[in-house]
Amino acid sequence: MQAAGCSLRISSPDADETWPGGDPSDATIEIAKRKLAKIDDPALTLAADTVVMIDGAPLGKPKDHDDAVRMLQMLAGREHRVVTGFCLRHGTTYHADAVITKVGFRPLTREEIEYYISHGESLDKAGAYAVQGIGGALIDHIEGSYTNVIGLPLPEVLQAVDILAKAAP
Repeated sequence: MQAAGCSLRISSPDADETWPGGDPSDATIEIAKRKLAKIDDPALTLAADTVVMIDGAPLGKPKDHDDAVRMLQMLAGREHRVVTGFCLRHGTTYHADAVITKVGFRPLTREEIEYYISHGESLDKAGAYAVQGIGGALIDHIEGSYTNVIGLPLPEVLQAVDILAKAAP
């Protein structure tokens, strides 16, 4: 958002991020709403949640090294989806949406996975990778929003900000 010229204040509310199940778009929007509900600010406020989906199952942030290995082995040589749900609030006006991006990993050896994990990017990222870092070398192709894979679908969020600004009293 800062790269797009927005001034902002970052907050990490203590919200329930338990996966609610159901449709991934609806689920990530629900978690984003939970986060937004924990922020008491009349200014334009954004909350978001990102998940990696493979075989119908959500991959959140890995619990530890072994969990990161497990996730990256699941993703290796396959396509998955990155789903980000976001919710904007300005005063009493809300706008929520979700963006889905297809990502294909190239085949990976155990040694490549261990090498990647050793760089420390994977433990705080959904799906155990960061496309904007060394993890970009794991990717074969992306279909859709690149910024969504980073964690926030910037063009879609900025469009929603514009919609919300026009709708707010």
